[in-house]
Amino acid sequence: MAEMTTKEKKSFADRLDGLKAEFGKIFWPDGKMVFRQSTATIVVSVIVALLIVFFDMIIKLGVDFLVRL
Repeated sequence: MAEMTTKEKKSFADRLDGLKAEFGKIFWPDGKMVFRQSTATIVVSVIVALLIVFFDMIIKLGVDFLVRL
């Protein structure tokens, strides 16, 4: 394992200061935004699920038709 240079060595306090600065950059959404995004996610998931079911039924009908030939 290579030795760390003095620039790479940081004290624990310096690391905590950096962590505190990064936590200050976090964007915490409000309840209204969380509700809107959750609703949009659920709606899109339901639509995609319905599309998958629809295409699955079409493909199944096509395969059944080809098998019966």
